[in-house]
Amino acid sequence: MSRTLGPLLLLLLTISSALALRICSFNVRSFGETKKDNGEAMEVIVKVIKRCDIILLMEIKDSNNMICPMLMERLNRNSRRSITYSYVISSRLGRKTYKEQYAFLYKEKLVSVKRSYLYHDYQNGDADVFSREPFVIWFQSPYTAIKDFVIIPLHTTPETSIKEIDELADVYIDVKRRWKAENFIFMGDFNADCSYVPRKSWKSIRLRIDPRFVWLIGDQEDTTVKGSTNCAYDRIVLRGQEIISSVVPDSNRVFDFQKAYKLTEEEALNVSDHFPVEFKLQSSTALTNSKKSVAPRKKKANLS
Repeated sequence: MSRTLGPLLLLLLTISSALALRICSFNVRSFGETKKDNGEAMEVIVKVIKRCDIILLMEIKDSNNMICPMLMERLNRNSRRSITYSYVISSRLGRKTYKEQYAFLYKEKLVSVKRSYLYHDYQNGDADVFSREPFVIWFQSPYTAIKDFVIIPLHTTPETSIKEIDELADVYIDVKRRWKAENFIFMGDFNADCSYVPRKSWKSIRLRIDPRFVWLIGDQEDTTVKGSTNCAYDRIVLRGQEIISSVVPDSNRVFDFQKAYKLTEEEALNVSDHFPVEFKLQSSTALTNSKKSVAPRKKKANLS
């Protein structure tokens, strides 16, 4: 029995990883007409998206509503095994004339959108904290260990990052009041490091001091493309014991597309100045199989 347990565990972990749902967050940096017409950059962006089952795209600057339809055409062209993408996109968000959009692209056969809403940033005495209010999406999937989860995206303005990240705790409370949801993912370009969020400032951020919020991308990570910078700007944070327990071990990471696709720094910066961040949720099949085949052991995932 002991001789077969090791290989069996390895096999189950491999199956779990293969069937798991990969969730990604990517600030594509000024994603508008100029980048849309850059063939080499678009090739990399499409490759990055295809790795993911759900991906949040930020910094979309698209007054003519062309970016997502163009991506759908490229992603779904000659799609294998009828694996097609769909998307939901926010309105154009921002103060004054500068506007951006959040977009979620997802594989239709794996997940669907249950509900969505744009957070209303008008609390008494604490109004208009967010430069771009979170566009909250409630996803559901029959294939994951947890059947539904809420994603709350955020792209902060660097100078107000501390306050905006802290305010996500109020967004969590608002979503809980609206929906009977238990599993939460906060992710995006939080600008959560270096001069924007110095170490001494963490003690004033509720999302950090409350241990029920689990940070998957640690302070030691570098989510920036430039070799001259080393900052963990992009983050993923979870809330809810079920979703925390459903993370595939060691799947939470930064995806270095420059290294993966053998790009120069200049070529990579034409894509973005940020690397995507990601993690995987266990599939329901893999979780069921592991429970049947392996004696239960209480072991926490390595969530750095």
